[in-house]
Amino acid sequence: MSGIEGKVVAITGASSGIGEATATYLAARGARLVLGARREDRLNAVVDRITAQGASATGVVVDVTCREDLRRLTDTAVDRFGRLDVLVSNAGTMAVSPFDELRQDDWDAMVATHITGLLNGIGAALPVFRRQRSGQFVNVASTAAYVVKPPQGVYAATKAAVKVLTEGLRQESGPDLRVTLVSPGFTHTEGVGKGASPEVAAAMTRQRDEMAMPPSAVASAIGYAIEQPDGVDISEIVVRPTAQA
Repeated sequence: MSGIEGKVVAITGASSGIGEATATYLAARGARLVLGARREDRLNAVVDRITAQGASATGVVVDVTCREDLRRLTDTAVDRFGRLDVLVSNAGTMAVSPFDELRQDDWDAMVATHITGLLNGIGAALPVFRRQRSGQFVNVASTAAYVVKPPQGVYAATKAAVKVLTEGLRQESGPDLRVTLVSPGFTHTEGVGKGASPEVAAAMTRQRDEMAMPPSAVASAIGYAIEQPDGVDISEIVVRPTAQA
C-alpha cells in the first residue's frame, strides 16, 4: 500500500509535541490512527479534535515502559481496523542534567523510555508485521545521537541506542518490512527542559525560543517516509532548524 490514505498508524507519545503533530498531519491525509500516551485527558483531547474533523482516531493509555501497554496498542489497531501498517515510536523524555548532579532516576527514565520503550514497541508490532508480511517501524531519535553536547550525555547515549537498534532491525527486517529512523534537531515542544535542573531548563528554553522548528516539520518528515511506494524504504532522515549548528 503506497501513500498515507487508509493506512493504520499507531503512534506513541501522541498527546503533545511531535506525536500530536504527526497524528494531525497523518489524519489530514486519510490515515486511520491509534494514538497512545500516558496523559489520558490530553490524549482524549487530541482524539476528539481529529475525529471532529471527520478523520478516524482512537486513543489508548500507554506507558511505553510496560510491555502489556504496547501490546494493547497494537491489538487495538488489529481489533478495530484489521491490521497495523505503521508503528511510530515517538515517546520520549528529556530530563537532561550534568553528570555531577547524579540524577539517576532521570537517567533510568530516559533508558526505560527510549531504549526499553522502543524494544517493547518492536516486540508488540513485529509479530503483527510478520503475519501480514508488511509493516513499517518509524523510530524517532534525535540529532543528539550524532553530536553529543553537555549536559546531554545520557540523553544522547539513549538516542544513539535508538539509532543502532533501528539499523539492526532494518538489516534483519527482510524484503517485506520497512524501518525508518527520524532524528529531529531542536523542536519547539513542551518537553524541552522538562524535568531538568532549573539552570539547564532555563538555558534550553531560551535556545528553543530562539531557534527551534515547529513539530509540524518533523511530522511532515515522518509522513514523507510513510507515503513512499511499496518496496521503497527511507532508512534515515535528519531534520533540524537551519540555525542549529
